[in-house]
Amino acid sequence: MRIHYIQHVPYEDLGYITDWVADRKYKISSTKIFENEIFPDIETFDLLIILGGPMSVNDNLKWIIEEKLFIKKAIDNNKKVLGICLGSQFIAAVLGEKVFQNSKKEIGWFPIQISKIHELQNPFEKFEKELLVFHWHGETFNLPKKSIHLAKSSICQNQAFMFTKNVIALQFHLEVTEKSLEKMITFGKKELINEQFIQSKEDMRSFKNNILESNRRMFLILEYFEQN
Repeated sequence: MRIHYIQHVPYEDLGYITDWVADRKYKISSTKIFENEIFPDIETFDLLIILGGPMSVNDNLKWIIEEKLFIKKAIDNNKKVLGICLGSQFIAAVLGEKVFQNSKKEIGWFPIQISKIHELQNPFEKFEKELLVFHWHGETFNLPKKSIHLAKSSICQNQAFMFTKNVIALQFHLEVTEKSLEKMITFGKKELINEQFIQSKEDMRSFKNNILESNRRMFLILEYFEQN
């Protein structure tokens, strides 16, 4: 499988996914927005991974317009697509939904509830009913038409969805590692204010035992793309 990923900022990287790709010796390439790299021909990859970042898909920037067109083209050509955090918001936007501010920011380890569905085979079938996962987002979106709802949290209805069998969007970070957690804490420290759904850096670190479980679930998602 040939994998291409879009990275928006240096401190939000592939995390655990790097190990998974290396273990399988898959070919991997990237477009690093912060280095002004260009998007490749879509025929050069099978799976597109769109990572997170602090910007909004609503920002009026040339590269955001270009990225939306690139993602839309990948989806229209039946490429496998995985969006994480900002990446999920890009997917929702190109599928015709508005991305907007959630009622509250969600930063830290908070539970999500899994929607049990039967319409379409999906990796979430192997997940428990409730999971503790790592979040860092302030925006959300409406569920795109013809997509299937996969997860919600107490303050964010649309935490994950599938569009056809090829596209999965996650608002949360199953790819998080101890190293990537520290990077996000360092570069996002201005957002760590005293609010109900924003944890302190100490609290975020105290839940690091959940990282291995998160990575196991990311493994199931990547395995799904590998087998379908």
